Amino acid sequence: MKDLTVGIDIGGTNTKFGIVDREGHVYHQGNIATTDYEEFNDFFDGMADTMREAIHFLPKDTRVVGIGVGAANGNFYNGTIEQATNLKWKGVLPLASMFIKEFNVPCLLTNDANAAAVGEMIYGKAKGMRDFVMITLGTGLGSGFVCNGELVNGRHGIAGEVGHTSVNPNGRDCNCGKRGCLETYVSATGIRRTVYKLLADHLEPSELRSISFDELNTKMITEAALRGDVVAQHAFEYTGRILGMKLAETAVHTDPEAIFLFGGLTLAGDLIFKPTIRHMEENLMPLYRGKINVLPSGLSNQAAPILGASSLVWDYLDRQQRKSAAG
Repeated sequence: MKDLTVGIDIGGTNTKFGIVDREGHVYHQGNIATTDYEEFNDFFDGMADTMREAIHFLPKDTRVVGIGVGAANGNFYNGTIEQATNLKWKGVLPLASMFIKEFNVPCLLTNDANAAAVGEMIYGKAKGMRDFVMITLGTGLGSGFVCNGELVNGRHGIAGEVGHTSVNPNGRDCNCGKRGCLETYVSATGIRRTVYKLLADHLEPSELRSISFDELNTKMITEAALRGDVVAQHAFEYTGRILGMKLAETAVHTDPEAIFLFGGLTLAGDLIFKPTIRHMEENLMPLYRGKINVLPSGLSNQAAPILGASSLVWDYLDRQQRKSAAG
């Protein structure tokens, strides 16, 4: 019998899942729109139904032995999502216990960026690295830290919230309740806000002026920048400057070998990577300059958090087996 796990990535816009084996082969992938569900229980029911349908069509010689979940503000110790700023459902959401009850298999939950970091470490460019940082650039900005080969969870299970460090204490309102958080500037949402501020502050012609805020997305901004749109190009330079400066600050905490950027905003390629790297190097403590690589994820945008979340289960099962063997 072939053991499989389910890896789930809960994002502010979409929730992706995959059923994978220990080698990282994906047997099935699917997704549902996170924003379609006003109530958390309805979201859970929709996710459970989609998973059951996928499991039904798996080969007969396979079985699902666990579920791993990556979500914003995921508490590894409690299996809960707690006051997630990029989700419409507030409070403490006991997702792991709900999956355990529904599917009768172990369920492990962690921060979505932590899940992506584990996926990078096991299947991507971080293989063999013992110290690195994962930055996820989606609806918000997430981060995961690996130090000495171990994922850092922190005392309360919610370590690594770089997205809620301050850029400007009197800056943009953030869903977390603070003002001027990094993710309000550096994320898919943040760059849209930047574009509209630039459009208001400058008179240059721009194709982005005819697009409403709700319709604007990073792909449109990227394509406009590549066509020479000055406002779009300024938006990437501004975003890269802020990200680079914050990465320079982040680096001094753990002295990482590399910082990986992952998520939809990274599809802009050099438009985001070049200014980020330039401003990071300019702002790094001299001792660190030239020593920390800023790299794109080695896994596809869809696969990394799914594989990372599923690997939580393999780690748990391995630990249980070692515990049993020790007697």
